[in-house]
Amino acid sequence: MSETQGKPPSRVIATWAGDQRFDAGIPGKETVRFDGRRETGQSPVDGLLSALASCAGIDVADILAKRRTPVASMTINVTGDRANAVPSRVSRVLLEFTIKGAGIERVHAERAIELAVTKYCAVRDTLDAEMPIEWKLTLES
Repeated sequence: MSETQGKPPSRVIATWAGDQRFDAGIPGKETVRFDGRRETGQSPVDGLLSALASCAGIDVADILAKRRTPVASMTINVTGDRANAVPSRVSRVLLEFTIKGAGIERVHAERAIELAVTKYCAVRDTLDAEMPIEWKLTLES
């Protein structure tokens, strides 16, 4: 496939598990439970926020590894504000990164996050460009 055609399509299957529950994933691989009531798994909106955090986190880890300052640990706390409407779409996101790794300098970690959120994360780029996505960094030694 040529670069102009892009990557092959992503394919997942979501299988209804009763009530407001679905088990979703790549066919033949492990699935994730989505539960509209949040009793047995993440809600679909929680899943969207998880995908955003994971996508940005992957990029941050890759960027810092290329600087030869690999991440030893990273957590990303995500808060998605919801509109008071139907549907109650996500109207703003805050990503709070906590990163630890030998030799990681704040300026480089901040730049990695900025690049991940504004340039490289495909999930972010798929969302409404007008929706604010803010971030904070706690760098642990």
